[in-house]
Amino acid sequence: MKVKIGFVGVGKIAWRHIEKLKEIEDAILVSFYDKEKEKAWQAAKTCSARSYSSYREMLDKERLDAIYICLPPFAHNNQEILAAQRGINLFIEKPVALSLEKANQINEAVQKNGIICSVGYLYRYADIVNKAKDLLKKERIALFSGYYFCPPPNLPWWKNKELSGGQVVEQVTHIFDLARYLVGEVESIQGRGIKGLLDPNFTGEDASSFLLQFKNGAIGSISCSYLLSQEKEWGANLICPGLRLDLALSSHLLRISNHKKANIKMEIDPYWEENRIFIQAVKNKSPELIKTPYSEALKTLKLTLAATKALEKEEVINLS
Repeated sequence: MKVKIGFVGVGKIAWRHIEKLKEIEDAILVSFYDKEKEKAWQAAKTCSARSYSSYREMLDKERLDAIYICLPPFAHNNQEILAAQRGINLFIEKPVALSLEKANQINEAVQKNGIICSVGYLYRYADIVNKAKDLLKKERIALFSGYYFCPPPNLPWWKNKELSGGQVVEQVTHIFDLARYLVGEVESIQGRGIKGLLDPNFTGEDASSFLLQFKNGAIGSISCSYLLSQEKEWGANLICPGLRLDLALSSHLLRISNHKKANIKMEIDPYWEENRIFIQAVKNKSPELIKTPYSEALKTLKLTLAATKALEKEEVINLS
């Protein structure tokens, strides 16, 4: 049986998934919807599939096993809920929403209808991240230090924080999710930001930095900025007694420093792996294979929204 897939949203991130899915034997791309009809048509032509000018029409006419929701943050409306009500499994790109109210509605639909749902936190599928997670199992983590530095994305909606959620919610959510995945849940967070250094049309912070207190006693920091002109760098350092792990994610490298030093290169493309696992989970009806179900992504959204609130109020925000 091939898993029949439709797409809602055919932007840049959608194409990353399309290219991986075309290489997976058990996946077949059958339909595409995008608000810009030409994008849906081009994808359908490339994949010998059908295009639609309405996602409701696609849901009604196609017998889909799964749908990829690849929408900008502000565009999440009822697409996931309608698909869930039809029993269609979901792959949703992060962030899942811009408010906890909307995310809770979607989560309720996912749970109520018993579908498989995976959210695109790809680094949970990275071999070097899971190697780090294994190394940390018997360690007492003292410090998590995450970072994400890059040029501003060339997307009109990204400039408006009300549409994108800002860099923290839309982009650095990967690092916040990594902190939860490797260290644990966050008890409180505080942060500071700076604006107006680059483009006056940007309504979000140009740079921001956060302090995190984890429930297990560890402390953390996450800093981010989109003020760079060309280079990109993101990842995290973790410190334990006698052990340092440097996850240089943008360089696809894990550096280990304890009684000896080692460098481990990423060998498995996490984009490929998250898609492969999702298709396998849908085909075999095995939700336990998914590393980031919707309920987990909801917790990461709650953390990034708390970080945003900490910036706006300039005070410590408790999550417990």
